[in-house]
Amino acid sequence: MSTNDNPEEPEGTGRPPEPPKSPEPQKSPEPPKSPELPQRPQSPQQPRSAEPGQPPRAPEPAEPSEEAPAQPEETGRQRLAAGLWPPRVSRAQLIVALLLFVLGLGLAIQVRSNSDSSALRGARQEDLVRILDELDGRTKRLEDEKQRLEDQRKELESSSDQAEEARRQTVEKERQLGILAGTVAAQGPGITLKITDPTGQVQSDQLLDTLQELRAAGAEAIQINGVRIVASSYFSDEDGGVAIDGKKITQPYEFKVIGKPQDLEPALNIPGGVVQTLEKEQATVAVTRSAKIVVDALRAAKQPDYARSSSG
Repeated sequence: MSTNDNPEEPEGTGRPPEPPKSPEPQKSPEPPKSPELPQRPQSPQQPRSAEPGQPPRAPEPAEPSEEAPAQPEETGRQRLAAGLWPPRVSRAQLIVALLLFVLGLGLAIQVRSNSDSSALRGARQEDLVRILDELDGRTKRLEDEKQRLEDQRKELESSSDQAEEARRQTVEKERQLGILAGTVAAQGPGITLKITDPTGQVQSDQLLDTLQELRAAGAEAIQINGVRIVASSYFSDEDGGVAIDGKKITQPYEFKVIGKPQDLEPALNIPGGVVQTLEKEQATVAVTRSAKIVVDALRAAKQPDYARSSSG
């Protein structure tokens, strides 16, 4: 037995006894919190005026924390381009533009049609009468030619011997072409035109105008002072006279013309026509109708160098 008076300790408790803990200080009681009131939204503070009756001053803009980069100033051309493009077109503007376009197109067509007829509008009354007579004469000749060709066609269709009829028409056509080419003589009704020029004022161009007037009136064969007139004839001035196809002729100039006298003579005597023009040059003009005019001056047939018949 042990002689220790202390009570028994549990085994393994060889540690010294812990010191007694000091008492913790007591916390003072917190005051009771008052209930939170709802906060009213703060309205922007209005600047107070220094004196009553004056309008409030505008609030000064808050200074930005960071400075914005400076924008380059636009030039006047850039502002104009920005205002023009892209275009801002309304429906009413489109309708007005369409109406203006149609109006301009109509005016352009009207001006063009007026300019086309300006040549005849400025012509004299005598010229208009002459033009109408020439058109009537040409129309009549074309109608006669059409009727003649139709008669030939009918003869070919109804002829018992078509070969003989075709041969006959071929001979007749050759004779007609010979008259036009000046290779054969011709006779028929027509007129004789004699121009006497004592002062020598009549030039080649005036004789050429006379020839063209006769052709327009329906002349079929023409002879001037023994020179046969054909499609290739030309006029030139020579000393003391006029040359036709290089052959000199002298006045008086005598035209032998085969055609319808009722058309040939009025064409020369219309106001402002050939007769009046020649008389202004102190020339004397005499026109005589005849039932038989003989044109016997001939031209040698010229063989073409390159042209060949396309038939056969």
